[in-house]
Amino acid sequence: MKDWSPESITAQALGWIDETTRAITPPIHVSSTYLRDADNQYRTGRVYARDQNPAFDQAEAVINALEGGHQTLLFASGMAAATAVFQALAPGDHVLAPKVMYWSLRNWLLTFAVPWGLDVELIDMTSPAAVQAALRPGKTKLVWVETPANPLWTVPDLAATARLAHDAGALLAVDSTVPTPVLTQPLALGADIVMHAATKYLNGHSDLIAGVLSTRADNEHWQRVRKVRAQIGGTLGSFEAWLLLRGMRTLHLRVRAACASAQRFAEHFDGHALVAGVLYPGLPQCHGHEIAKRQMQGGFGGMLSIRVKANAQGGEAAAIAVAASTKLWKRATSLGGTESLIEHRASVEGAGTPAPPDLLRLSLGIEHVDDLIADMEQALAAAHA
Repeated sequence: MKDWSPESITAQALGWIDETTRAITPPIHVSSTYLRDADNQYRTGRVYARDQNPAFDQAEAVINALEGGHQTLLFASGMAAATAVFQALAPGDHVLAPKVMYWSLRNWLLTFAVPWGLDVELIDMTSPAAVQAALRPGKTKLVWVETPANPLWTVPDLAATARLAHDAGALLAVDSTVPTPVLTQPLALGADIVMHAATKYLNGHSDLIAGVLSTRADNEHWQRVRKVRAQIGGTLGSFEAWLLLRGMRTLHLRVRAACASAQRFAEHFDGHALVAGVLYPGLPQCHGHEIAKRQMQGGFGGMLSIRVKANAQGGEAAAIAVAASTKLWKRATSLGGTESLIEHRASVEGAGTPAPPDLLRLSLGIEHVDDLIADMEQALAAAHA
């Protein structure tokens, strides 16, 4: 199996079978507790299912193989996974995070982590100079990066950021939800931890909530992350773990289809008469394109944003009208599913959002891209009629 390609690893979920029944698809383990040996030992290593559920084993092993990690842990959601990284720190620790990032985590950092005692500083993570200036050697314990950054899709240099973080004695954690292991392996670029909101591309079917962390090495911080998961209890259910494994079997097909559609869609609407701008790492003029070419192998992701030209009511009204006029695109939050989603992001994020009011965030699914383009064309025309 060491010689298997990532496509084969995911398609066969590492080729594991159920040794009891010889089933190719794993059973769903529902027991919450496990039998103790007669001499009072637990030789299976399983005591209680909160963090020792055998339903986790195969999905964690597949993701760990794709990321090239030391260990991988499943969580109840992407937020549970991400916040565990910060909860494993101590009050007073200095943390760097991007100004442009997933809005729910940004809000949690400012409204929960800061009152709890973390010293959180939001910076331009796409500028190595800004990162270096903000680092406090011996005081900064964690640098959090998102690539590409939601919803503007700027791309930080992971290798350069890792070097700067490590020189200052800090860990680098990367939210790699959008590129997935298909396109980017942050651990190989120097990151210490990689996080995925597995709800999105890893599962890919919009039918579960899950999160995952993978670590490059075992260390004191990772052991605290493990304790956070076990003691706070943000773990996945058995059926959800089974669904995640099911979804990952088609990961490469779905991600590559979404990448191809997003690239074509971005190129079609770049310079469009009714579009003020297209934000997508696959366009040469977009921020971070050259970095993305180094970090993203095989495509630039299935996420992009368009800025809609103003109609008589303005840019925000035009963007909302476009979303309202689509027929194939679904107006819904989230990303990475088989269906294409459209969202007026500023409305979702509210006050303080970095999303311009004329911006629509798009998640390309696996529909025929010609249909997606045609639907957007008619929606733009309707909003400007």
